[in-house]
Amino acid sequence: MSIAALLYPFILVAGALQALGNAMNAQLRGHMVNPWLAATVSFLPIVFVFTTLFLVMPTPLPSLETLEKMPWYAPLGGLAGAVAVFGGLAFIDKVGAGPFNGLTLTANIITSLALDAFGLFGLQAAGFKPLPWLGGLMMAAGVVFIAKTAGKKDEGESHGMSGKLLYPFILAAGALMAIGVVWNSQLRGALVNPWLAATVSFVPVVFAFALMFLLRPTPLPTRKDLAGVRWWMPLAGITGAVAVFAGLLFVDKVGAGALNGLLITANLLTSVALDHFGWLGMRQVKAGPPRLLGAALMVGGIVLISVF
Repeated sequence: MSIAALLYPFILVAGALQALGNAMNAQLRGHMVNPWLAATVSFLPIVFVFTTLFLVMPTPLPSLETLEKMPWYAPLGGLAGAVAVFGGLAFIDKVGAGPFNGLTLTANIITSLALDAFGLFGLQAAGFKPLPWLGGLMMAAGVVFIAKTAGKKDEGESHGMSGKLLYPFILAAGALMAIGVVWNSQLRGALVNPWLAATVSFVPVVFAFALMFLLRPTPLPTRKDLAGVRWWMPLAGITGAVAVFAGLLFVDKVGAGALNGLLITANLLTSVALDHFGWLGMRQVKAGPPRLLGAALMVGGIVLISVF
């Protein structure tokens, strides 16, 4: 068994935690009212945790040589990935959960395969391989099946043309999710210490969301809204950060396509379970044949991407 294959279980767990984080973020957004405030509250504990871990384990440290080789965009990996998180917080009620997840995850899959194929942003070029791209198409089809059944109620309500105008932004957010993983990996290579790299990755995210909240401080939650906040809701960002940390450490070992494919598969399968049982306050959606078919397509797709 290859070293890369040994990392797959950890990546799958990270993807499952990412799905839990999405559900927790949805609940946090509902109680915080202001999406900028919700995003700040979600990401702030991440910076605290990674900063604490860096202070506890401050070595190794980067050298001047590694810092000089760091691309200018590497520290923006967390910010690139956070675009999709904010998109979910702000726009999922405008376009529907199904279309939003389908668009972002499909863009993520295709972008990841392109990154591997062409060796973009410093990755080793793998060239065009038909079977991984077939796997990507299978995963995209699986996402569509799952997203359509997840969004039936949403789509039944008319989101109008204004919702469809957001589709290009949502596609771009999905692509940035995949690119952010690669940028984080390069940041890790330059800063050497993974805890320092994670801290540097998330600090710009908190700064950007806090600044936007200061510029747009309304609406604000009422006392009744805040009373409904459960202790686990502000931890949504931390559960999602495990996936970012996995990318930061492992994307150069397993490839962008395999890593994002595994994360997305675990994410959506966990989401199917969350919907089926109505956990974490999610609207209950039974896992019927279309959703199970979508899950099977995703599993088959990730096998093709990971093995070939």
